Amino acid sequence: MARRPVAWVAAIVLFAEAIGIALLNWFLGLVVDHQEMSLAGLDPRAMSVSAWIAGALFGLYLVLCAIVLARVAVRDRGPAGFGRILLISAAVVHGLLGAFSIGLVGWLAFVFMMVVLGLIVLTLVAYDRKEQTDGAGAGDAPAGPAEGGGAPQPV
Repeated sequence: MARRPVAWVAAIVLFAEAIGIALLNWFLGLVVDHQEMSLAGLDPRAMSVSAWIAGALFGLYLVLCAIVLARVAVRDRGPAGFGRILLISAAVVHGLLGAFSIGLVGWLAFVFMMVVLGLIVLTLVAYDRKEQTDGAGAGDAPAGPAEGGGAPQPV
């Protein structure tokens, strides 16, 4: 199965998405700042700074997810603990963003979000299945003398 290439592609796509999100929020912050727009009486400078901070935080979140996926691809082992939780949260975020993007942005954005969601979920499921089969195969039967396990143990 193509576990490693899928993990690499997912890492590259998430890294590119992180750059795109950061640049988009930087641009939106500049637009708000230059137009001196206000929402419900909020200071335009505060709105532009919050757009920049939100873009930086979400971009860093996606970069962290990309690093976890790259590490999975290099080690050829599934993520565990915090990395697994991080990737599951990224899958949920992409599912929700995909659902919202149909009405707000269009079908192309929805398709992109679903492709990223599919890459993340495929990586999680593929490595989960590999580890389950490796774990089940290791505990089925004791190793005999021909396999380097020494003398068979009494049951």
